[in-house]
Amino acid sequence: MSKTKSENRDKTDWKESPYLIIKGFLMGSADIVPGVSGGTLALITGIYHRLIFAIKSVDSKVAKHLLKLRFNKVFEHFHWKFLLLLFTGIILAIIFFTRVVPLQVYMFTHPELVYGLFFGLILGSVFLLIAELDKEHRNIKALLPLLIGSAIGFWVVTLVPTETPETFWYVFISGAVAICAMILPGISGSYILLIFRKYDYILSQLGAIGSAETGQALINILPFVIGAATGLILFSRVLSWLLNRYYSITLLILIGFLIGSLYVIWPYQDREYEETVRSTEMLPPDHRLVTDLKERDETPNKPEYQRLGEEVEADSGERMVEVESVSRKLISSKPYFPTKENYETEREVNLAQGLTGMGLGFLLIIGIAFLRKRSPNS
Repeated sequence: MSKTKSENRDKTDWKESPYLIIKGFLMGSADIVPGVSGGTLALITGIYHRLIFAIKSVDSKVAKHLLKLRFNKVFEHFHWKFLLLLFTGIILAIIFFTRVVPLQVYMFTHPELVYGLFFGLILGSVFLLIAELDKEHRNIKALLPLLIGSAIGFWVVTLVPTETPETFWYVFISGAVAICAMILPGISGSYILLIFRKYDYILSQLGAIGSAETGQALINILPFVIGAATGLILFSRVLSWLLNRYYSITLLILIGFLIGSLYVIWPYQDREYEETVRSTEMLPPDHRLVTDLKERDETPNKPEYQRLGEEVEADSGERMVEVESVSRKLISSKPYFPTKENYETEREVNLAQGLTGMGLGFLLIIGIAFLRKRSPNS
């Protein structure tokens, strides 16, 4: 077996199950936060190279073996153990941080703490990854790919969303680019969808599945799914080729992406949100929910909340009140440094939470460094 084929085969052993599940859990938690990608944590935890080649293992050979029902050949070629363990951790993280500890809610109620945690984590990882490069690549020449990566990363995270069409080809391209971003460190796939103005569109189509509009929703989301699959298949091959031939330069550019992404992860930001009415319910004025909403003093600082709309007359002649379900999404942010002047304005500054988050992020990096050394095959 050639060196390249030996390096690219699935080396996963069941003994490393807990390590890969933990790493998948970290990737899943990162995917929930806008501005952070699972690829970032894959790179930090030392499995990025394996992830790219595992994705690449889904190729024409797998398809041919499947068609001929040669399942033993499929499992021999496809990196199924690695992806199974990794996605187990990712799914557990999504369940945990949406049901048990709602991270998306804390991003609104305690943004400095959440973003501070990821800022400390990413900043610490930059030093960790550079330290692990061979000494011959830690020199003045390394600055060029590092700066190129930083510039590209900064440019992407500061792009301004624009109005875009909902045609087949544009949704296809949105899916292809977004999925590439999801496996690139420092660039969030959800953020790319915001830039392409397709974040709400995709979520609304997903939300319609299971309703009377399921058929149309599936048709509308089909180009996105095809684009995502195409982008993942093609981009994983480009990355695997680069990692095989120019590993250190590619790694330095990826580290640069992390540095560029720090701009939007900095915990102290003036964040702008866009509100969208997801659904409207008609209720009588004496309904308990209507009464509770009338007694509420201020709008909840959450990603989703309910508010009162207009009072209208129904067909039956009864007076009814509109109750709107509203969702918020982050559309832009501008970082600032927490100085004394900030406290003298109306801006709410929680310095302690930001610093606490960054401290926890650095501690997490120490734990990840230990995990990298203990984990087999990494």
